[in-house]
Amino acid sequence: MKTTTRTLSDIVNTVLAVPCVGVAIFATLLSGCTPAPAEQELPPSPVGISEVFGWQMVDLSHAYGRDTLYWPTYTEGFRVDTLAEGETAGGYFYAAKAFSTAEHGGTHLDAPSHFTEGGDDAASIPLDRLVLPGIVIDVSEAAAADPDYLVTVEDVQAWEREHGPVRAGSAVLIRTGWAARWPDALAYLGDDTAGESRNLHFPGIGASATRLLVEERRAGLLGIDTASIDYGQSRDFPAHRIGAAAGVPNLENLANLSGLPPTGFLLAALPMKIRGGTGAPVRVVALVP
Repeated sequence: MKTTTRTLSDIVNTVLAVPCVGVAIFATLLSGCTPAPAEQELPPSPVGISEVFGWQMVDLSHAYGRDTLYWPTYTEGFRVDTLAEGETAGGYFYAAKAFSTAEHGGTHLDAPSHFTEGGDDAASIPLDRLVLPGIVIDVSEAAAADPDYLVTVEDVQAWEREHGPVRAGSAVLIRTGWAARWPDALAYLGDDTAGESRNLHFPGIGASATRLLVEERRAGLLGIDTASIDYGQSRDFPAHRIGAAAGVPNLENLANLSGLPPTGFLLAALPMKIRGGTGAPVRVVALVP
């Protein structure tokens, strides 16, 4: 699938196309994002930075540490080894550590290569699939009643009836409420048996809803606050396969989606740039005007 490259101005334009954001901010931001003509002297400082820094920043990532949750078949967890820590012979403090982790644990990104041969790896995903306007579809009430809940086409259409069509190139984030269970493995995954993945219970995105989002609405990215965009009982991972075939990366184990509005924010999800990686740890931040 060929991806059209968009400028930051295009992305901001989409984010700000909501009633709650003033035209003045939009104009100021664009003036700072549009390259000046060659004959025009550049201003001494970027225009619009103060407005952007005035936006609320919401951290959507869980921190990595001893309690980080991984897919149960990976049992080594997150490891940090201290290489040096303390006062040196020169009289100053110095510390350095080494860490090891699987690609798919904690708040992380799934590259398309995770489920499709020849798909983009973690180092090759276009930036306009990593910095893009975001929306939140909240299914937490349904998920609370059914831990095996699958997001449906009707869930997406209900969101659209209230907020308008899902715009092409958007990051579609699914809020199930599962982030509140982190890092309790039994509550979060439905089973805490090491090395066993057959008895997992948590919500995900149904195949039909995934097709609607990535094939018809042309979403640029999917994300969820559970361990997988496919529900815990999945054996063939259709949401992963459908999205990967369309070149759409995923974000899993997201945090703090309750702090976001349904639409009108900018998402930045920049993973560790691992050449050949099928996924990578990622720090995800939402900027809310």
